[in-house]
Amino acid sequence: MKNLITLLSIILVIASCSPPISDNHFYDPGISLELAKFRKQQISDIHYILDFSIPKKKEDRINSLLKLELTISNIDHPLILDFNEKSENIKSILVNGESTLVRHEKEHIIIDKNHLKSGSNQLEIEFIAGDLSLNRNDDFLYTLLVPDRASTLFPCFDQPDLKANYTLSITAPKGWEVLAGGPELVTIEEGDFTKHEFKKSDLMSSYLFSFVAGDFKTARSEEIFPQKMLYRETNPEKIEASIPEVFVLHRKSVDFLENYTGYSFPFQKLDFATIPIFQYGGMEHVGAIQYRESALFLDSNATDSELLSRAKLIGHETAHMWFGDLVSIEWFNDVWMKEVFAGFMAGKIVNPNYPEINHDLAFLTSNYPSAYGEDRTAGTNPIRQNLPNLKDAGSLYGSIIYNKAPIMMRQLETAMGEKAFQKGIQTYIRKYANGNANWNNLVEILDEETSIDLQKWSDVWVNQSSRPLFSEHISIDKNGNIAEFSISQKAEDGSKKIWPQLFDITLVYSDHLKNIPIAIENQKLTIDEAIGLEKPEAILYNSNGLGYGVFPIDLTSLENYPNLENEVMRAHSFINLYENTLLGNVPAEIALEIIRKGINTEKNEILIRLLASEASSLFWTFLPKENREAILSDFENQIWDLLQADLPTNIKKSLFSLYSRIAYSESGKTNLYSVWNKNLEIENLKLNPDNFTALAMNLALYGHTQSEEILDKERSRISNPDKLDRFDFLRPALSQNVEDRDRLFESFKEAANREKESWVLDACEYIHHPLHQAESVKHVPLSLALLDEIQKTGDIFFPKRWITSTVGQYTSKEAADEVTNFLRDNPNFNPILKNKILQGTDDLMRVQRISGIEN
Repeated sequence: MKNLITLLSIILVIASCSPPISDNHFYDPGISLELAKFRKQQISDIHYILDFSIPKKKEDRINSLLKLELTISNIDHPLILDFNEKSENIKSILVNGESTLVRHEKEHIIIDKNHLKSGSNQLEIEFIAGDLSLNRNDDFLYTLLVPDRASTLFPCFDQPDLKANYTLSITAPKGWEVLAGGPELVTIEEGDFTKHEFKKSDLMSSYLFSFVAGDFKTARSEEIFPQKMLYRETNPEKIEASIPEVFVLHRKSVDFLENYTGYSFPFQKLDFATIPIFQYGGMEHVGAIQYRESALFLDSNATDSELLSRAKLIGHETAHMWFGDLVSIEWFNDVWMKEVFAGFMAGKIVNPNYPEINHDLAFLTSNYPSAYGEDRTAGTNPIRQNLPNLKDAGSLYGSIIYNKAPIMMRQLETAMGEKAFQKGIQTYIRKYANGNANWNNLVEILDEETSIDLQKWSDVWVNQSSRPLFSEHISIDKNGNIAEFSISQKAEDGSKKIWPQLFDITLVYSDHLKNIPIAIENQKLTIDEAIGLEKPEAILYNSNGLGYGVFPIDLTSLENYPNLENEVMRAHSFINLYENTLLGNVPAEIALEIIRKGINTEKNEILIRLLASEASSLFWTFLPKENREAILSDFENQIWDLLQADLPTNIKKSLFSLYSRIAYSESGKTNLYSVWNKNLEIENLKLNPDNFTALAMNLALYGHTQSEEILDKERSRISNPDKLDRFDFLRPALSQNVEDRDRLFESFKEAANREKESWVLDACEYIHHPLHQAESVKHVPLSLALLDEIQKTGDIFFPKRWITSTVGQYTSKEAADEVTNFLRDNPNFNPILKNKILQGTDDLMRVQRISGIEN
């Protein structure tokens, strides 16, 4: 009996012990999902106290100090911090007041559990700040830490669901402005330097921590909602026209979001900085948003589309204060959630302020072409992707997140109803404020507000990739009436996926239109409402622009597209024409002819921009060189004649942009030169200094005989030092000397020469332009080989944009073979980066298929 009791006791002890935690991936480079989950239950109450000493010279190191306060609830394992820098950058470590040896392995600082205690702990780490994400320039710098770059700057727990407070002090050269997430408390003069001390910040994820420091000018608004702005723009007209409006747009965005979410502005402040070389449109840092300067500073001649784009960008970044900053994602596989809500809310914020703009049209043209641009490729991905390790998070970004996800969200709101959708969002914000959530958390909340099976609905829209291709079946009886009418969908990738969605079909008759609402939930749908109706002259699918996919097209009705009165109907017809062209259903020459006819009569600025983009793409990419040159003179003359017509300024600006992209003939260069040299002024065409700089560069690209003189003169016109630096950087890419272009491109092998990413991409656009491809195709292997390094050292959009601006511009079989050989010879290449190659080179490969050249 005694032995039995002993045995039972042993069994009970064993049963009461938790299973051992597997730490197989805790020490992997990056931040593994396993490590992130463990740390989430191991630590809490995190407070970073950071001090950075910024020297005058950008080459000098930034000495820094971290005091870290946190609560540890599990000391069975070491404490693992992330620091993706050299070990010698760590000078000393104190743990709870005692010095400890530095153990730095595979991007992690490992604190032995023997130095830890259950409950409150304090660490002090003296270190040299990492430069990778500091964007250091001679007279300014700025952090950009999304998605996993905080750990390249300072030791931290670099995962989104470990929110923390930050208390920051920065010593910078005297005269520099400093902006950070918390309000500035005091400045202390220290010789040639000034110490800036900031108040303790709100809770935020590590990727939202930021500061900007440098030679900036400041502007303030104290009306209702105090705001501070840092900027470097020097154009007086742009400054006067932009700064007051930018403050107003932020205030209006806050007002709308407070009302829509039912939750007051959640942070201590909403300041922002505009940065000339910023890598993308904006970044939603808590209390200190960063913007690309050119996106916010517009002159008095800005078009409606440019004004709307600026307002939407500001709305987008402000919406992030609720969607992404207040309620943050648990893991970056749901990065799309914060982006789709920011974009979706931006439309709701700004649309009422621009009643003259057709916002359904703007949504259609700004989202569908970009979404299709990735979803049609062999490298497409679901909206929600798997992410085993945070080091690959940057590669998740792209048009699927930014453009397909809003289309999905609009379908969801339409199906649920606006009120039910808003109610669910308000519940979501309240429940997860100052915390983290994932997509399934939101689906559970929205499920309570609708009869739709959202789990099933989101499985295909969110968790799977590709798009539907629709086909029609229609038969007409002997009386000329519709006897049978059905549509079917199949996934472009050959799978069995079915997309439930809503859209309209319009039957076109000589004297009226018949709209039929469609709700397709299965592979096939019979259109009962059409049975018995007279045979239409044409059928327009997705005529309201709500649906997603490629729809049937009637070649005999293409001529009528420019005459469709409804703007959304007209736009979708041209988008669907373009997509059918890329599928090989319509010859590129015919599609371009129809699009050019549309340009001739179009009076809507948004549609002109769409048609110009499609025309340029077909012209340069999908027409063989001999066909392109055969129509060049006629195409140039068409657009030039339109520029002489009595058209509004915004239409003229879009037309001139198209003309400057295609006018490489001798007569075209003569016209462009006359405009650039200000010998010719086109009525109602308002060009600013940046437009003239771009024009000078195009003349050099097209090989104008006076290109060097043109560039010299244009350089003398530039007074802004940032723009002058950009001009000098790009000049070798515009050289008539092939060796100069080669030397510049080969210099990009060094990471230091790729730091100003937007400049690098612009240079690549010139070096690999179709007019230079015979000389530059030799660089295709290097373009591909650098991609892995670019992903490690560049920001989130750089890998895809690198491929698009280099290999993605080519059309030759030689370039296609290089891509095929690279993928064949590197079977273990990072699958996420492989997808970027497949996305960025889709046009190249599609040209081969369409022209009958199979690889």
